[in-house]
Amino acid sequence: MAEVGRVRVCDSGVLLPEGFWAAVAVWLERPQVANKRLSGARLEARGSAVLPRAEARRPGPSAGPEQERRGPRPGPSEGDPGLGLGPDRGTAGGGREQAQVPLLSGDPGQPVKTGRAEGGDPAASLASLWGHFSQSLADGNPEMLAFLSRPGAGSQPEAPHRLDLVLRTVIPKMSPRCPLRAPRREMVVQDVPNGTVSFLPLEENDDGNLEVKVDNVYQIQLRRSKEEWFISVLIFCPERWHSDGVIYPKPIWLGKELLARLARWSVENRKSEFKSTLSLISILRYSEAYRELKEKYKEMVKVWPEVTDPEKFVYEDVAIAAYLLILWEEERAERGMTAKQSFVDLGCGNGLLVHILCSEGHPGRGIDVRRRKIWDLYGPQTQLEEDAITPGEETLFPGVDWLIGNHSDELTPWIPVIAARSSYDCRFFVLPCCFFDFTGKFCRRQSGKTQYREYLDFIREVGLSCGFQVEEDCLRIPSTKRVCLIGKSRTYPATGEVWRDEQRTQYIRSRQGCPASLPEGGPSPSAPQVAADGAGHQDVRRAACGAGAPATGLWLPGFHPREKAEPVRNCASLPRDFIDQVVLQVANLLLGGKRLNTGSSQEGILKTWNGGESLSLTEVAKELDRETLQRLKRECGGLQTLLRNSHQVFEVLNGRVHIRDWRRELQRERRPDDKRSPSSEAFKTRICWFFTHHPDGCVLPSACCPFAHGPKELRPPRTSKKKRQAP
Repeated sequence: MAEVGRVRVCDSGVLLPEGFWAAVAVWLERPQVANKRLSGARLEARGSAVLPRAEARRPGPSAGPEQERRGPRPGPSEGDPGLGLGPDRGTAGGGREQAQVPLLSGDPGQPVKTGRAEGGDPAASLASLWGHFSQSLADGNPEMLAFLSRPGAGSQPEAPHRLDLVLRTVIPKMSPRCPLRAPRREMVVQDVPNGTVSFLPLEENDDGNLEVKVDNVYQIQLRRSKEEWFISVLIFCPERWHSDGVIYPKPIWLGKELLARLARWSVENRKSEFKSTLSLISILRYSEAYRELKEKYKEMVKVWPEVTDPEKFVYEDVAIAAYLLILWEEERAERGMTAKQSFVDLGCGNGLLVHILCSEGHPGRGIDVRRRKIWDLYGPQTQLEEDAITPGEETLFPGVDWLIGNHSDELTPWIPVIAARSSYDCRFFVLPCCFFDFTGKFCRRQSGKTQYREYLDFIREVGLSCGFQVEEDCLRIPSTKRVCLIGKSRTYPATGEVWRDEQRTQYIRSRQGCPASLPEGGPSPSAPQVAADGAGHQDVRRAACGAGAPATGLWLPGFHPREKAEPVRNCASLPRDFIDQVVLQVANLLLGGKRLNTGSSQEGILKTWNGGESLSLTEVAKELDRETLQRLKRECGGLQTLLRNSHQVFEVLNGRVHIRDWRRELQRERRPDDKRSPSSEAFKTRICWFFTHHPDGCVLPSACCPFAHGPKELRPPRTSKKKRQAP
């Protein structure tokens, strides 16, 4: 036994020891947060047990080399300690909370086959493993017993020692550059009163049974000494430790990297607003699917014709497709289905997600208001339609299994509604990004939450009001907005559609300020409502809307789909005289300062030039009139974008605006292809703003200034190479 690392944890006395167990839960449930070579972990079962005592008749012989290599030997389970075991669903934030269930009927002495947990009862597997292991501890492995019961404690505790047990599978990240490694299973033993958690790797013996691999057993401890807390990592057999660089890293990594993270997590007084990543699907199956899809569709990065970043969008859609494929695969297994689910992607954008899902055998189509150039590359098997979606009676999809909203903007809150009204069997998947309500931008109502968390709660509320059981998960994609909401089942029977749709209508109208409330669960539908059982879903929909539906078939007036032509909103479309007016106004504000910059020009003449002062963007905005600010607000970035576009005059750094000093620009090291060099095609093609407007003129002599000092120096702009090559 050896200690490979120890770190002191500074705590005010309110976070430990609870914070330590919260940190252990992260390493137990989400090891990939610390070890980037892992894809995740699957918790198969939890339980509780009693640590056995050493036999009183003799201390028991020390484990020999053969026993140490092969682990605790199997044996009968007479006097087996009590077990309380149950399957674990892998939910995030579970920490140590678990339900105590009666002893399972499985035989603890029965050896565990390697594939048993996959096809059998994982709780029974854990019971059998612990029965096997605990018997060997009691019979003749005092070193391991001491290691588990708190090393150095000195004596066997008198009271029975209760432990928390976890059976987990650690899943390595799959990559074509690395050899394929199989997932490894571990039995984790948590001793809460003594502040230890031990990780016992499991391996297959010659008979095909699982047993503890003593070589790679390690333990994390929390200790308190003289009002100070310490976290340490110990290895049971350091001389036999085998590192594979992935699941079992080197001891130095455990003692430094992992220990440092555990110490930091232990005193972080915050809880995540979101669920654990990939909490609703099999991480192992997802990792396999993602690796296969990434390899299959990686060529899309090379032929990407859009102006967006190809790597981000391609690999993000590959990850979303992998998630949906595994979600649907597991749904087919749960429902006993064989046919692959159909789908419609509303607001499909570049259409790559639709292309991947269709190529993998799922019938579906994508709809977007604007056609993309990349659509032409997919081929006829990928059905993409250019059309505007306006929520109403004409935009229902009764024969579709799933509706998808992947960054669907103004359609996001409507997708649960459309799914609910399309058919009772229609489900939805949404990945919210931009914040929209039913008819316009989403307005915050709770200051105690982040805007993102509040918007996710709003979409969840929409799904609940539509009668869905709404689940939340966190995707593994290169985006800050990676939380998805899924509606797979309903909270009401199909016979209650009329009553439920009335609740939907009331809720939608309430978002416009009309008084309406969504009951928690609500009363059961009355007999007249149930009488609609014989009607089809669409007839029930029309009956529920009744006279309240607009004559046009739209569900709510005021909804406006985005324009077919994407508007340019980077201030480039503003009138030139308006831009010049704002530039002059801001420059006058900055030049009104009293500070002066003194320097010499490259002609050797000493001169004084007013470089003005710096002001924050907020200070500048306060000096502009309301009409100007409203006009700028309609552009992306507003005032800051306009000032950044006026690169010749201003420099915007860290939220502060400065007059640009071109002496510093010329002093900076230039590249051979510097755009402002005399050989540049843009040299002297624009009038120097400082020569025309600055009270001291330009700080540079004419020969050094990249802009024209007067009309006589002005050169006509050259035609770009692309335009010259165009037919």
